[in-house]
Amino acid sequence: MAERPIESVATAVVPYGDDAIARAARLVAEGQPVAVPTETVYGLAADARNAEAVARIYAAKGRPDFNPLIVHVPDLAVAGRLGVFGAAELALAEAFWPGPLTLVVPRAHDCPVASIATAGLDTIAIRVPAHRAMRALLETTGAPLAAPSANASGRVSPTKAEHVLASLDGRIALVIDDGATTAGVESTIARVADGAVQLLRPGPVTAAMLGAASGLRVSGRKGAEVVAPGMLASHYAPGKPVRLGAADFAADEYGIGFGGVAGDYQLSAAGDLTEAAAHLFDALHAGAASAKPKIAVAAIPFEGLGAAINDRLARAAV
Repeated sequence: MAERPIESVATAVVPYGDDAIARAARLVAEGQPVAVPTETVYGLAADARNAEAVARIYAAKGRPDFNPLIVHVPDLAVAGRLGVFGAAELALAEAFWPGPLTLVVPRAHDCPVASIATAGLDTIAIRVPAHRAMRALLETTGAPLAAPSANASGRVSPTKAEHVLASLDGRIALVIDDGATTAGVESTIARVADGAVQLLRPGPVTAAMLGAASGLRVSGRKGAEVVAPGMLASHYAPGKPVRLGAADFAADEYGIGFGGVAGDYQLSAAGDLTEAAAHLFDALHAGAASAKPKIAVAAIPFEGLGAAINDRLARAAV
């Protein structure tokens, strides 16, 4: 889908609170998307049942229409009305919801979610978020909310309100500001297929955690088909060349350090992967805004949460 022209609007940034949630709920009821924090990144939320509202998400982001959206719901009971959950999916939901896990399941036959939100697929990606702002908006609207990251498609995902404004100022009416997000990378996406849990996108819930909770083998993504959000090869692009695994930095490179490798921005001097994940997109935003024409990133271990960090970095470097 080519980016659709949209009228410029004044973008209000409102601190989290009852007033912000009430304003956001009114906009959602009018079919407008609003930016709201989750525990992973800021999301651009609209009523998933309203095809025109979902189309406005795509328009604001300039997002390809073959890339489906995650639908956020308040609890497993609501999720069960949108999708079909087997025993393994239920075990994963009970272990990690509310939290940063998205499950891809078959659409229920009477699922009210607009097909544009699932890109016409017969599956649906569902998450029960833990963040107070998204949960409050879900409760107030009573609607399932389609909510991809609140940034222009292909740009670095936002972990602060100012990151949202960097690419969506003038394109959406409201940003709820509740400070920096905690996880710092998008949710893990998984589905159960062929007797295994397929890890479609790594994130805060690791492969080991999925295996322990489900009792099933965990496998990687198979094939190149886009079956869930965030699976495009080129994503999170900061608009500059990105070099990975750097032991030091050239004069024309904005250096993103980790552990013993210091740079212009330090993901975690202590080599803490959780801290690094929380700072990752902020670092890429800083690199994109710097005067230096290139970005280089120190090596990050692939263990645990490092798999999600390296996944995002690899696609930023495409």
